[in-house]
Amino acid sequence: MPTDTSTAVSRRRQPEQLRRGGGLGGRGVRNVFRLHGLRVDKAIHNIIYFALYDIYVPAFLKAGRLLAKGFSGSRVVHAMYGMVYSRYHAKVVTPKEFTKILSINENIDLGADSGKQIIPFKYANDIIIEEPEYIAVMDCPCRKSSGSSCEPLNVCMGVGRHYAELWMDVGDKYNVRQVSQAEALDILKDARSKGCITAAWFKVATGGRTGVICSCCSCCCGGLEGMRIAKKLSGGRPLTNVAGSGYRVAIDEKLCLQCESCSDSCQFDAMIRDGDGTRTYNEAECLGCALCVENCKGGALSLEMTGRDGLPLDLDLAREHLRGH
Repeated sequence: MPTDTSTAVSRRRQPEQLRRGGGLGGRGVRNVFRLHGLRVDKAIHNIIYFALYDIYVPAFLKAGRLLAKGFSGSRVVHAMYGMVYSRYHAKVVTPKEFTKILSINENIDLGADSGKQIIPFKYANDIIIEEPEYIAVMDCPCRKSSGSSCEPLNVCMGVGRHYAELWMDVGDKYNVRQVSQAEALDILKDARSKGCITAAWFKVATGGRTGVICSCCSCCCGGLEGMRIAKKLSGGRPLTNVAGSGYRVAIDEKLCLQCESCSDSCQFDAMIRDGDGTRTYNEAECLGCALCVENCKGGALSLEMTGRDGLPLDLDLAREHLRGH
């Protein structure tokens, strides 16, 4: 892959073992301040978000629920949700995409997806992964605060040295640990076997860049809950904080075994069955997560790209479409 002003490439040896528990004086914390420059407020927000997420995430969800419950028809509340969702959102990724992300050994710096070709949000859309061999995993804030029995907790993933060092500095109480790329892939695959979708999360205050990858279950994930809440708001145009993968499901009826695994595995009512077992595919509700494809016993399902929700977060496609923009 050539090196130019939009794509920086440098190959390295195996990553060093990062120090755990560096605290506010750690190298990861210092790098956050370097990243944000004069925007010290963003740097502090970045650190607080990961260091105190056991307080931050539940409080934020509680406030969002109260606003939506009491003022669901308000244009002001709709605008507030819109402001937040343009700055904090997710892109669903399939095994094809996350396998590439967790297999590269070179920097990816394609800058901002300002044309919303892949990340269809106005802010927090930088496709940048620096030193991707560095990966940290810590406990999921949504699962910890939900009170559910979903296991394992240790599934939230920070890919790239920027996230890994910060998490190792401030995530000690969340059982943070450094993992290899192979271990990271195993974590995602295990989560998917338990019915979790995979999503890359972006937030302005944490640098707005690719790197935070979550295994989201429908019962615990605050982001997916936020998506469902937004659908009920009636103060303006439809809102979402979760963009689909860029794929739709193609069905070969000749291969279908009527095993119902597709509807059983779908979290979004995209694969539904009526009383006599007839399946209906509701593409409008589909996020293209690929769980139904993975669980189809007859091989009747596959993914095909669609113009909805932008292109997939595929690094090869990103290079092709964003280089020079």
